[in-house]
Amino acid sequence: MTTETVTLSTADGDFTAYLARPASEPAAAIVVIQEIFGVNAFVRQVCERLAAEGYLAIAPDLFWRIEPGIDLTDHADADLKRAFELYNAFDVDAGVKDIAATIDWVRPKSSGKVGAIGFCLGGLLAYLAATRTDSDASVAYYGVGIDKFTAEADKLAAPLLLHIAEEDQFVPKEAQAQIQTALKNHPHVELHTYPGRDHAFSRTGGDNYNAEDAAKAAERTLAFFKKALA
Repeated sequence: MTTETVTLSTADGDFTAYLARPASEPAAAIVVIQEIFGVNAFVRQVCERLAAEGYLAIAPDLFWRIEPGIDLTDHADADLKRAFELYNAFDVDAGVKDIAATIDWVRPKSSGKVGAIGFCLGGLLAYLAATRTDSDASVAYYGVGIDKFTAEADKLAAPLLLHIAEEDQFVPKEAQAQIQTALKNHPHVELHTYPGRDHAFSRTGGDNYNAEDAAKAAERTLAFFKKALA
């Protein structure tokens, strides 16, 4: 496995992305969509884990329009404050455009199949990648705000996997119920809930990290991608 930073050029401007290459190429690609902390150590770790599983993994810097190169942690109050400022300033529609541009950039360098995976804010964006882009398969971990976009579910044409933390402090029970009602019986959707788990239960080193359910979700994710991106 090798890693590098690459630059993508779009009509709106240039932005960077972290790229992890598997030992053998060509391979299916996966766009890794950041949390509110930017392309930080956790996001890079996800890319590297996916590369170790044989995928070409790329994480675009989606905060570039506000401030490029954001790399924050969830362990410092100042970083948390800045992360929420960035979240509040973030343009979701522009972010989806940048994900689409990333898919377009990486597809010719892949086996032809490109998926997406996102966490937190990235979970919402992974869902929107499933409804608005030509992603071949998308995985959303505890996406915040999906309930506001459930009307887009009729645009789903490729497989979507949802991981929902039942005690998510940022996704109220009512929002979870709306998501489940809209999506659980959709032919393209696989949905799993995690009892007792709070937001970001898969973020290694985070306060809410749960090794058992993180491993369970990762196993489900890899099985999903193995089938959908073959």
